[in-house]
Amino acid sequence: MNPSLLAMLAVVFGGAATALQAPTNAKMMGAVGSPVNAAFVSFAVGTAALGILALVLQVRPDLAASRALPWYAWVGGLYGAIFVVAAAWGVPRLGVATTIILMVAGQLLLSLVLDHFGAMGMPKQPISPGRVAGIGLVIAGVLMVRKF
Repeated sequence: MNPSLLAMLAVVFGGAATALQAPTNAKMMGAVGSPVNAAFVSFAVGTAALGILALVLQVRPDLAASRALPWYAWVGGLYGAIFVVAAAWGVPRLGVATTIILMVAGQLLLSLVLDHFGAMGMPKQPISPGRVAGIGLVIAGVLMVRKF
């Protein structure tokens, strides 16, 4: 299979999983009393699953390389925690579709800026009218999902 196609399918699957994650964590929030507690349970289960997967795949971290990482490489889990708490809190108030599309809009807006400046060592991809128009269409989609 084409590696690019495989990567695209994996990312689509990951996106679908986030659509499932939001209502799942919203349901958990009702039982455990807060979006923070729901996120804690979600991350505990995810950590256990990743631990088992690491054992099965026999992958080990390169500790020497990890010591050389910049500070921001260590805070990815913080962004995930913000995402999970916001989704668990937003779904009962906004619905799954509106919550997810707003999250995607936020991801696209920030990714456009990160790409433009080549933030965090990523390749620069300048802002262009086409990229701005694409994000504008997503924002229009937010309005359509919310209003209709």
